[in-house]
Amino acid sequence: MRAVQSKDARFDGWFFTAVVTTGIYCRPSCPGVPPKPENMRFYPTAAAAQQAGFRACKRCRPDASPGSPRWNERADVVARAMRLIADGVVDRDGVSGLATRLGYSTRQIERQLLAEMGAGPLALARAQRAQTARILIETSSLPMSDVAHGAGFGSVRAFNDTVREVFALTPSELRARAARGHQAAAPGVLSLRLPFRAPLCPGNLFGHLAATAVPGVEEWRNGAYRRTLRLPRGHGVVALRPEHDHIACVLTLTDLRDLSTAITRCRQLLDLDADPVAVDDLLRRDPVLAPLVDKEPGRRVPRTVDAGEFAVRAVLGQQVSTAAARTHAGRLAAAYGQAVADPGGGLTHLFPDSAALAELDPAGLALPRARRDAVVSLIAALAAGDVDLGAGNDWQRARAQLSALPGLGPWTVETIAMRALGDPDAFVPGDLGVRVAARELGLPATPAALSRHSAAWRPWRAYAVQHLWATGDHPVNHMPEAHADHESTKAGRPAGRNLR
Repeated sequence: MRAVQSKDARFDGWFFTAVVTTGIYCRPSCPGVPPKPENMRFYPTAAAAQQAGFRACKRCRPDASPGSPRWNERADVVARAMRLIADGVVDRDGVSGLATRLGYSTRQIERQLLAEMGAGPLALARAQRAQTARILIETSSLPMSDVAHGAGFGSVRAFNDTVREVFALTPSELRARAARGHQAAAPGVLSLRLPFRAPLCPGNLFGHLAATAVPGVEEWRNGAYRRTLRLPRGHGVVALRPEHDHIACVLTLTDLRDLSTAITRCRQLLDLDADPVAVDDLLRRDPVLAPLVDKEPGRRVPRTVDAGEFAVRAVLGQQVSTAAARTHAGRLAAAYGQAVADPGGGLTHLFPDSAALAELDPAGLALPRARRDAVVSLIAALAAGDVDLGAGNDWQRARAQLSALPGLGPWTVETIAMRALGDPDAFVPGDLGVRVAARELGLPATPAALSRHSAAWRPWRAYAVQHLWATGDHPVNHMPEAHADHESTKAGRPAGRNLR
């Protein structure tokens, strides 16, 4: 109640407020006059509000709120289900496919989601389709039949009915409202705004992605991080640029039905659904970390759009410089990745998936034998499904699966957990950069002692790692100049094991 009355934007996406007298639902920070308490109803998701018969507010656009941070903080079945639904599993495989991924019956999944989220998997997926439809309506000139198909609706009629029900406007009216004062995007290009909870520190986020960019797969160009995306139905190219109150996102897709999945993966890459206030408030309780947090609040954990890709890159990058790690990964991409066209830049390939990498000749890897064997074992396990790093994975089970492979020690496993699995409490006490920072700051410098000290940072130890790394002087800690192009990211100073 207090969050709504104070219009606190920190709670946008955490819950939604419906007003019984107007029949609309809003984000907590809606700029309208707060309703009377007796007229408010609270729902955990937009889908639950829609299912209760409320339509989205035209002023605050609650469907465009940042996602709830709960699904990135938790590893229980509901959180895993929400991550899979956001990744489009229900639209592609149905509720039965979702249940199979999670190892539960459809009835169990529906019951648990309804109890906590106020809506079942079909309603949650429908709400996501509605938001995807709105994006396509407002940012493209596609015929409405193509929008309906791209958003995942089975028919134009279902598309029309859903848009009218959720937004109280027809698709044509939505497009007309959005077109006022806006220039249409080029054909085939979607320009979006990705919201986040303030504050956001872009330096280490974009600095890390640019400094470790794999040639041909990623680049920094004209002030934006660009990369290719492997998606369920095709591929895409995305450019992400930090702005004052949003991330500018320009997407080109071979299949529009991949739009919601692409957005979800870009948000995951940049950790945009984090709750920086909660993270920073806890880390500030440590007097050693407090000055670091105050200096650059809102640090995010740079993550990935493809967990399998990152896992392979993490093993390739063990105990070598950033430049060497990029070289090894670039060679794999050039040799085994699918070629793509990129008229707007220098991207040439998708990073190869595990099936393509399973065909590689180990003798062709210019690596020490132990690391070569580790890479080959990881690829084989990913291809066979013995290691599950997908959106609905169980973090602890994935750790156990990775740890069972030869050559994957605690540093590699926790690095994958932090950046690929998205565990906000992943911690690398043996990392060279972390140990150097700890010693210079007067923290315990041995892994065991630092682990004990870090208990006070839980469940946000992955964010504490970002602050510790930032005490060093390395390109990953600084966003490149806006005018720098992809050539400027090709040289990297030698790095410790902390910077893969």
